[in-house]
Amino acid sequence: MKKSTSLNLLIALAYCVTLIGGMYLGYRFLKDQGFQVQKDIRYANTEEEKVDDIIHIIKKKYVDDINADSLKHLPIDSLLHQLDPHSAYLPPTEAFELSETLEGNFEGVGVEYYILNDTLLVTNVIKDGPAFSSGIRQGDKILKVDTTVVSGRSLPRSAMMGRIKGKKGTTVQLTVLHPGTTTPVLLNVKRGKVEVSSIDAAYMMNPETAYIRISKFGATTDTDFGNTVKNLKAKGMKKMVLDLRDNGGGYLTAATSLANQFLPENKLIVYTQGKHDPRTDYFTTGGGEFEQGKLAVLINENSASASEIFAGAIQDLNRGIIIGRRSFGKGLVQEQFAFEDGSALNLTIARYYTPLGRSIQKPYKRGYKAYQNDIEDRYNSGELTSDAPKADSLMNNMPYILKDGKKIFAGGGIQPDIYVKLDTIGYNKFYATLVQKKVFVDFVFDILADRYTADYLNKAVSVFNISDKDYVDFLKYVEGKKIPIDTKQLIASRPLIYKNLKLMLYKYYLGDNGYYKAHNLNDAMIKQALSYLGS
Repeated sequence: MKKSTSLNLLIALAYCVTLIGGMYLGYRFLKDQGFQVQKDIRYANTEEEKVDDIIHIIKKKYVDDINADSLKHLPIDSLLHQLDPHSAYLPPTEAFELSETLEGNFEGVGVEYYILNDTLLVTNVIKDGPAFSSGIRQGDKILKVDTTVVSGRSLPRSAMMGRIKGKKGTTVQLTVLHPGTTTPVLLNVKRGKVEVSSIDAAYMMNPETAYIRISKFGATTDTDFGNTVKNLKAKGMKKMVLDLRDNGGGYLTAATSLANQFLPENKLIVYTQGKHDPRTDYFTTGGGEFEQGKLAVLINENSASASEIFAGAIQDLNRGIIIGRRSFGKGLVQEQFAFEDGSALNLTIARYYTPLGRSIQKPYKRGYKAYQNDIEDRYNSGELTSDAPKADSLMNNMPYILKDGKKIFAGGGIQPDIYVKLDTIGYNKFYATLVQKKVFVDFVFDILADRYTADYLNKAVSVFNISDKDYVDFLKYVEGKKIPIDTKQLIASRPLIYKNLKLMLYKYYLGDNGYYKAHNLNDAMIKQALSYLGS
């Protein structure tokens, strides 16, 4: 990869990571899934047996005609890459974590933590979960899990997750140091089922307009959304900004259920079809919580799969405005086949099409690697950063014309109705290094959090900024990390540094709701949405 290309990609990634607001929660990053789970357990366990079984499944289920026998000599990953970019083999740990993420619950104690200076710092405690009921609070440090010392050991986050999580009903003993104390306490925490909402943030932006962010389409998304809308209606909501940026997808039925919340009865939301999978239509049933009211949907280049199903239906049926940048372009549906050892096969069985028959899938004939580099290519070509949307070769086909004369296109993702460029002002190699080395999060958790309170931050969200002293101390912290400071790049990125420290501070004290309240004050897509909604 060329040096300039690497830098461009690093800057783009720095932007995406900051926008998501969860730099230390890796499991929330892009999940390119859109599948149903096949409950039959496959009993093949060795590599050779799995290859034979996978070949058999491909012959019976794969979306297209293919000579599956010609793939027998390949390892599993290479075999699947010959098919398409989204057919994949998941080792047991990955399959389990993906399932938990989409199911909306897991078995454990209900804490989020960050490894700060080799110490497990509790950054969030799920209310009414086992840890909360046992007295664990944000800011606590976990020193031992059962008899194992976990602080000062440089253990990876994955190792920590395996020690604290466990089966419902089992007990874990945590040695915890509360803030402001010097004597650790022993807490016996009985693990249980922890419910996690699919709604990352929801609040009223003004007396009539609500903001709702969804980062994945899981098993509880429809229920969580319905409950959220009822609460917001009680506060006066008549208009909505629905943020699906960086939403990598999830269950197909979760996307159709969400669309049903917005559309009247008997409207086609999406249909799927494959070589061995007959056409299946998904229609609305009516009775949704937000069938009336103006709607703006935000998408970007990381909005994929189920997000595109939803955005495509809203666009085709002219239910709302789509704002942002061209979506990822995943129009393939996977079915999951589980193996006895906990691993799983996600195999593409069909393509999905919007109500007007548009295929959203971008091309993958150039191979797996080229497909994986597509977002980088968009950045390097200027598609993400141009002042006006660039014409794309994928859009040269005949457009679909809606009743109001609006043109929409097929292939390569959902094109927004209103384009908003990726703002990279101030993003440079120095800033990207700070993000990559997690200096922002470290400084906020290690130093800045002690200087403010949740109550103060909540009241001052529209006017708050870190102080000049905070900034100076941050630079000393950077020097302490042995990171060279490029003065010219520092001056260029200074506004971003102030902004990012503020956002991470709000994230720590007020969670995702606080983060997005602070972030959205100066967000270009939010401004476009509010302008469209007349808010």
